[in-house]
This record gives sequence, C-alpha cells and structure tokens, in this order.
Amino acid sequence: MQVELVRLDDAFHFEAKGMSGVPVHIDAAENIGGHNAGARPMELLLMGLGGCTAIDVLLIMKKQRQIVEDLKISISGEREKIEGTEMTPFRKINIHFKFKGNLSEDKAQKAIVMSMEKYCSATAQFSSTAVITHSFEIEV
Repeated sequence: MQVELVRLDDAFHFEAKGMSGVPVHIDAAENIGGHNAGARPMELLLMGLGGCTAIDVLLIMKKQRQIVEDLKISISGEREKIEGTEMTPFRKINIHFKFKGNLSEDKAQKAIVMSMEKYCSATAQFSSTAVITHSFEIEV
C-alpha cells in the first residue's frame, strides 16, 4: 500500500491520495498556522479504525442475514503524553455502534467481536498500544 501527500498551500494543507485515487484533505489547527481545510492526522486514524470495523461488521451481518437499515459509529479516543516528548498517542479508544433495524442483539455483538478480534487490521494496529472497547445499541 502506498499513499501520496501533496502540499496545497504555504502552511499545512495537504491533499492525500491512496491507491483508490480518492482525495482526502489534511490540515493543521488554526492556532498553529493551519486553515482548518481538512481533517487532523489523529482524527484520520480514528476515522480509519471506524471505517475498517464498519465494513467488517456490515459484511458479517449480511452473512448473518441481518438487514441493517442504518449504521452510525462514534469513536472516542483518549490520548496520553509520552514523557520527554510531545507525542500523545491514543491509549484508550471506545467504538460505539448505533444500528437501525430489526436486528438480533446477539448477532450484532458477535459481528462486532469478530471484527475486533479477527478481521479489522486497524484494530490490530492499535491493539498493542491502546485499550479498545466497544458498545452498541439498536434502534428499531
């Protein structure tokens, strides 16, 4: 896998493209000279985690013959400063799935666990440095 970032201004605004060719804008906060023209890099990490597990969960639930009318995912991440550096990696992450549809709670739970423990590469990327928890609700 390879991605490319191209600087778009004289500050921190970049356009990133991966193998899909779809552009993603990245920028820094205004208080350090950014223009708020894109997502922050750490936001993108959580977005990638959410996208990875969302795809897994939807595929698994489809195989379980569950019809998901809608899915929203909220991810919260707690960061902790590494002593002697300015680095603040995620140490705790919670992924909350909000399903809509006439769904089995057991099957939703199973799909989430399978994604977290077997399929989601983004979860594997974070699992050695952060505690990842999940929760879910089903709206009929």
